[in-house]
Amino acid sequence: MSASDQGRHYGLDWLRIGAFGILILYHSALGFAPAPWLIHVDHPLPAVDAILAAIQPWRMALLFVVSGYATHSLMSRSAGPVGFLRARAGRLLPPLVLGTLLLAAPETWIGLTQNHGYRAGFLSFLAGDWFRFHAVSGVKLPNPEHLWFLSYLFTYTLLLASAAALAHTGPVRAAVALADRWIAAPRRFWLPLAPLILVRLALLFTVPEQRGLLHDWVSDVLFVPAFLFGFALGARPVLWATIHRMRPVAAAGAAAAAALLLPLEALYPDHVPHLAQAANRVAQTVMAWTMIVLLLGAADRWLRFDRPWRRRLNEAVFPLYLVHQTIIVILLWSLKEAGLPYPLLYLLLVGGTAAGAWLFYEAGRRAGALRPLFGLAPPRPRPAAASPPEVSPAVVGT
Repeated sequence: MSASDQGRHYGLDWLRIGAFGILILYHSALGFAPAPWLIHVDHPLPAVDAILAAIQPWRMALLFVVSGYATHSLMSRSAGPVGFLRARAGRLLPPLVLGTLLLAAPETWIGLTQNHGYRAGFLSFLAGDWFRFHAVSGVKLPNPEHLWFLSYLFTYTLLLASAAALAHTGPVRAAVALADRWIAAPRRFWLPLAPLILVRLALLFTVPEQRGLLHDWVSDVLFVPAFLFGFALGARPVLWATIHRMRPVAAAGAAAAAALLLPLEALYPDHVPHLAQAANRVAQTVMAWTMIVLLLGAADRWLRFDRPWRRRLNEAVFPLYLVHQTIIVILLWSLKEAGLPYPLLYLLLVGGTAAGAWLFYEAGRRAGALRPLFGLAPPRPRPAAASPPEVSPAVVGT
């Protein structure tokens, strides 16, 4: 029996914790790669791009799958779609606003100074440009930076809540019935790959790849199905059996995708021919889907256990996510001129980020009513004290 049949799926908690650990390792490595980013070491290493290419296709899609699964659990406990949406807005929007206005500012300023020749100091940047809602050197301000994930997640949640409100209408019922009939069948489990690949190829030469809630169609094509798949996994536990049956095929697919993707990254680091771009997009899509299947199967088979610190780590993931990239960028900006060997510099980035982010989480735990700004649940109300026994005015006056 899957742990999901017995209540909370601890395997997905561990998968969420592990996915965030990978995110720290991934973002810490970005400064050592030649690919465009906020800040780089003086002599980037092309080999780092190949390592990141093996992670990039599935790291964020996996987070959307886990978020979709958690969304189903939360919706099933909520008082209807409106109550669910109110609760999600209370958890996602405050840290998104705080993070965009405050946490993202240092990394955006560093990115402008390092990549665009911006000369104003940080305080002048805050007072003069950050809150003016305009673009500086093509960078729109204020910029959410890595917190784009929260705006996407809330938008997908809003769409899902709208669909839930229309659950008894014909089109929604037909869509659910079609998904039930197709997705649980092992031979049909891979069919979603075909339209995913076709749509992503169609967008390849027609829509620019750029972050932005209203125009990032390239990412939406992958992230929306991932989010919905996670939601379906929570609603239909029978899918776990299908995932386990598909793991050998998924392993072969992931290996084949990596065998195509990694040489392409090595051969075409800059100007990529159209055919190579198309092959790269196909390999990324296949790797995203197959790695998700493999990781979900591993979590369900080998991570179905609890530990005393599992709950604490799971609670800390959201606050750590909010602040981790800001710390990475500030640390690299502070240390890049120190002449440290790259392995030592990387270890300092990872360790310093983990420590600083944990301090941010601990501060959030003690923030009382401000806990939601740190990505934490509001403080639980204390049990009401027992009322004192009623006494007569004569006794009170004695």
